[in-house]
Amino acid sequence: MTTFVNSISGVLIILVMIVVGYVLTKRGWFDAKTPSLIAKLVTQLALPCYMIFTITNRFTAAELGNMLPQLRFPALSMVILLAIAVGVAQVFAVEKQHRGLFISMFFNSNTIFVGLPINQALFGDKSIPYVLVYYMCNTTFFWTIGTYLIQMDGQASPSFDWRDSLRKIFSPPLLGFILGVVLVLLGIHVPDFLMSDLQYLGNLTIPLSMLFIGMAIANAGLSQLRFNKDILLVLGGRFIIAPLLMFLIVSHTPMPTLMKQVFILQSAMPVMTNAPVVAKLYGADADYAAIMVTESTLLTLLVVPILMSLVSLLG
Repeated sequence: MTTFVNSISGVLIILVMIVVGYVLTKRGWFDAKTPSLIAKLVTQLALPCYMIFTITNRFTAAELGNMLPQLRFPALSMVILLAIAVGVAQVFAVEKQHRGLFISMFFNSNTIFVGLPINQALFGDKSIPYVLVYYMCNTTFFWTIGTYLIQMDGQASPSFDWRDSLRKIFSPPLLGFILGVVLVLLGIHVPDFLMSDLQYLGNLTIPLSMLFIGMAIANAGLSQLRFNKDILLVLGGRFIIAPLLMFLIVSHTPMPTLMKQVFILQSAMPVMTNAPVVAKLYGADADYAAIMVTESTLLTLLVVPILMSLVSLLG
């Protein structure tokens, strides 16, 4: 019962900030360029600082050495989810113009804008490195296989650009994570004044991320929300199949309990925020993707307390 109450409290922390972003957007505080600006502030400034500060301040070289090999578990779950998504798309005859988006949204999750704040609210800063381990795997899959699948729905013939994909995979947040790891492994001490700067800038990550989600929901419009076969299948993949699969994979491993809990929650996060952007870029159905992002994000706030009851069984 305590776990359920704590998870409700963590979700309410997130929900209040999302509502603030939603209300302020509806009142005209933000223009069309604001979401893009906030996304840049989070991904290119605040989050890299957050990663460097958290890694260097909370982990030893031995702890990092034990943590990084656990990448194999998210990778395994995503490969299996990808195969399940392809099978579901075939069995339930998902429309061809949506099939690539459907598969991509089914097996990739929003590990940063939603996953990071929720894990931080529920477990504290000690969960952040585990969040980033999952993020490393998730972002690699999205900007390679996921993007290729979305291109298949577009008008142009799908292609794969390794240079562009590597640039997106090695994004500022991941580079911040890597830099933090290198500093710890080499035993390099960051000056106290610089650590304070990193902490102050990093603390912008959570509130700005939640304001961004609130803006996205307001701009998408709640009146556009609907439930059809494809949408229900994606939601089932995100919130039922993905966490159950991860639970089965990690439940009997010797990894720390907190890492298991974080991996399960990360696997059940909503659809990637970048999906509508990539869909629009390649001529796929960006509105379909935007609706999925909005609906899955809203439902996450209901699903998390239930998932917390599941992960409390781990020990």
